[in-house]
Amino acid sequence: VRGQLETPAETEEFSYREYLARQGVLSLLRTYTVTVLPQPLRANPLYAAIYRLRDRLLEEVYALFPQPEAGLMAGILLGVESGMAADLQQAFQDTGTAHIVAISGFNIALIAQVLLSLFGGWWGKKRGTLAALVGIAFYTVLVGASASVVRAALMGAVSLSARQFGRRNASINSLFLTALLMGLADAYVLWDVGFQLSFMATLGLILYSQTLQDALKAGLERILPAITVKILIAPLSDYVLLTFAAQLTTLPVIAYHFGRLSVSSFFVNPLVLPAQPPVMILGGLAVILGAIFRPLGVFFAWLTWVFPAYTIRIVETFAQISGGVWVVEGFGFSALLLFYAILALATLYASRLWAARRLVTSSLVLLILATLTVNLWRTSLNGADGLLHLTVLDVGSTSAVLLKTPDGRFLLINGGESANRLGDQLGRRIPPLRRQLDALIVAAPQQNQMEALPRVLEQYPPAYVLWAGNLQASYAASQLQEWLLERQIGIQSALGGETLDLGQGAFLRVLAVSPRGAILSVEWGSFRVILPMGVTYESFEMLENGSRLRGVSALLLAESGYLPANPPLWLENLQPQFFLLSVAAGDLDGLPAPALLETLEGYTLLRTDQNGWIDLATNGQDLWVTVEKEAGSEK
Repeated sequence: VRGQLETPAETEEFSYREYLARQGVLSLLRTYTVTVLPQPLRANPLYAAIYRLRDRLLEEVYALFPQPEAGLMAGILLGVESGMAADLQQAFQDTGTAHIVAISGFNIALIAQVLLSLFGGWWGKKRGTLAALVGIAFYTVLVGASASVVRAALMGAVSLSARQFGRRNASINSLFLTALLMGLADAYVLWDVGFQLSFMATLGLILYSQTLQDALKAGLERILPAITVKILIAPLSDYVLLTFAAQLTTLPVIAYHFGRLSVSSFFVNPLVLPAQPPVMILGGLAVILGAIFRPLGVFFAWLTWVFPAYTIRIVETFAQISGGVWVVEGFGFSALLLFYAILALATLYASRLWAARRLVTSSLVLLILATLTVNLWRTSLNGADGLLHLTVLDVGSTSAVLLKTPDGRFLLINGGESANRLGDQLGRRIPPLRRQLDALIVAAPQQNQMEALPRVLEQYPPAYVLWAGNLQASYAASQLQEWLLERQIGIQSALGGETLDLGQGAFLRVLAVSPRGAILSVEWGSFRVILPMGVTYESFEMLENGSRLRGVSALLLAESGYLPANPPLWLENLQPQFFLLSVAAGDLDGLPAPALLETLEGYTLLRTDQNGWIDLATNGQDLWVTVEKEAGSEK
């Protein structure tokens, strides 16, 4: 590699140099040339085998679970968070539950316990401990060996070793020994935010979990029978007190680095933590067994799905509540030191702070949990309801439409640019045990219209493909064709006037076809929606600018509101009840065009950047319109 080395920049607010240095990067090459040398690749065979295994297991995760649950499972089991949609990742951050996705001490402790129980019973205590240590080391490398994972692994190893040698495991000694060893190996790790959060959370658990548990038990015994206290103390300790103890010591670090605090985390964590052991154990079994024998993995995935689905729905519900995140301005290093100084003094005189015994009652937590669980099952099992659903998916400045027929079939029209966003949207609407699209309709073969399809179709392969437009219009089009050919899925070219039966009298009609794609119409009784996915001037002329298309329920604005793609005469002739617009918030190209918005003043306009997804449901006579959120609200 040849180029000019540059030192990373730094300003008064942020030092990119220090940020990269903590990751072992000291210089940048902005302009470079690369020459491939003829020597064979000298990779570490052990690491290469482990990373190949991780890639294989990751493929299995996405094969067994639908989105968005697959993205969450990949993060929890393998430390790969890139499969989660940006909105979902933000929801976990806003609710203070991002630690669930990241590999942490919880994962390591669970793996250590399972391995010790398994191998200890087979080979005896000493050999079982050694096998557990090897298993922890293997898993640490498998998930990427980040600072928080290494800390958890070292603490787990110290704990197992202490037990083996008959020494009482002093947790606080193990914690500081782990920090010392990691600091000696890499001094920059002490400035790693993940390490700081992991270290302080563990310190909070060590210092306060038992004290809080004793205080809670004493308080409950004053007002409740002993048998009731015995039943309540374990779940309250595991899911409320431990969360509080960890958050107490991490709040200053979060406020200092991110300038925001999640108030809702105190409520969300106790609700979602009980679901995490089944996610790890059943999910891990599903992925491992699925890699060996797929039907067995499918069975365990079926048992597992409800737990990540429940976790996601709880997180998203609380993330939508206004005021769940507080912005903390001016929380500098001095404020951080002051907080820990006060906390240290309070810890030394904890026996005098009796007020800390008043905690949340269990009845309220159980009531909320039961209510949300019922709602989860009611909304998640998305079966046939006798209605035709046309849903404009929120995939940015492009168009993707999902049709659900009255008898429960699913047809996808285009896909957009982001595989994560498309997979997330489909996973919320297609039943979790159904992993196939009944049809894929390529209505515009441009790159931005279908870049997401090759990856998403791995999870939802289509039984039928209808293609409108140039087969070689983009790189994504070529990729999709190769993918379809490999799986022997035929492609049928769309013709003008062709219809596709949607059942019970509903149908999809191809109104016009051009090299840029097609203009489609979805109809049932008095319901008609026009979808101009790939438009040209010739297409509009062929349809006489819509002069013969009467009784239009809704019109999708072409090309995210690009003015030339939406001629005034076309809009005037159609006169729909609703205008639909698929566009990203803050579109870089300035879409939708301001002149187009002026033309539409006085009409009902639903936009994905303001309303999220838009669902039109009909029985052929009546029309129900549902949006993800009202414009300008945080619902």
